[in-house]
Amino acid sequence: MTTPETFNTVIAAGPILGSVGTSGLTLTTGMVMLAGLRGSDRVKLDRDKAGGIGIALGTFGGAAGDLWADLTSGVAEVPTSLIQGTFTGNMGLGGVALALTGWTFLFKWRRLIWPSLLGISAGVVYGQAGGIWAIGHNLVLRIASAVGAM
Repeated sequence: MTTPETFNTVIAAGPILGSVGTSGLTLTTGMVMLAGLRGSDRVKLDRDKAGGIGIALGTFGGAAGDLWADLTSGVAEVPTSLIQGTFTGNMGLGGVALALTGWTFLFKWRRLIWPSLLGISAGVVYGQAGGIWAIGHNLVLRIASAVGAM
């Protein structure tokens, strides 16, 4: 698995966007999510977009480290604890990732804050779970690396 420091150096500079680090991508992703949740004429969210942006925010936040990792990990602790700490026993992080994905995308949510927060949690857990979940996690980071190299 790639460490966050690796992506900070890869995303460090590019001729079009200049210096874009994972912290910059995390902040921008969070601003897009907040704009969509608060209502914006530029950002229109539905359940799937809110969950997808949440996953990106959780992934970028974990890779950025420092405050961002603390924030996204803190958001992920509650649903992860609820899923693992219930009557289901020890599901493992792969099971938690699957459950978070289901909770995010299968239900109709009246308030988009819930798929957003569940998406953030899923993005954090994907990086920890390994397997196919880590493939998606690393794919998001590789795309961010390509954007940073522009």
